[in-house]
Amino acid sequence: MSIEQFLKHITLEQLQEFTRLKELENNNIKTYSFSKMRDSELNQLFDIEQKINKNIFNSWFDNDISITKDIYNFLEELLEEEKEYISFYDEEDLKMRFLSPILLKVNFKNSDFRDFYDEKLVYKTEEFILNGEVDFTISTSLRVAKKPYFFIQEFKRAEDYSNPRPQLLAELIAGVELNSWDSIKGAYIVGAIWNFVILQRVKKHTYNYYISQNFDSTKIDDLTDIYKNLLFVKNEIIEMVKKGI
Repeated sequence: MSIEQFLKHITLEQLQEFTRLKELENNNIKTYSFSKMRDSELNQLFDIEQKINKNIFNSWFDNDISITKDIYNFLEELLEEEKEYISFYDEEDLKMRFLSPILLKVNFKNSDFRDFYDEKLVYKTEEFILNGEVDFTISTSLRVAKKPYFFIQEFKRAEDYSNPRPQLLAELIAGVELNSWDSIKGAYIVGAIWNFVILQRVKKHTYNYYISQNFDSTKIDDLTDIYKNLLFVKNEIIEMVKKGI
């Protein structure tokens, strides 16, 4: 893209945000990109530790959501069409051919919030900035994401930054701090495998997180559970928005 094209398409808000980030950069405040976050940077910035708790996902996964026959048939047909190709797909192929149909069927969109893709997110402190585009978030507002409730991070094939877990954790930290919450949910995907995550805030820049068992989306039972887990998140967000959370 040429400079002329860039200037033609940039919005006033984006220009102001870029100016603010450059000012902070000039003040020697380091900026970290979500998409390039590694465990080493994450541990340098935060006191963060993975914990084991067999029961922490119970209220999420042991939900009473039932899947209709139409939805089950949809998932079964999607698997029939894509199952053998998932291991071949790069990030964009997987997103368009397999993930997007599932997310669109769940339909994270109403008059209060919707799903955002490759959305800009910034979390600023006096010591550093977390900045960049997130793969997927559910957020209030319909035009520009304002209050993120849930994140999904997908595997990147780029060798240096292929691990989606620290990238997701950085996004969850930004979300929980921006919202002034005690906890937040998310998920990361590597090929066919989904892992759901709960991050808990202990105090500022101190966190615990929990990772679920693997869900293999090439198996119909696991794919059905993934779908139900996403529906639970949708319903939970609806209730949170109603309560003003």
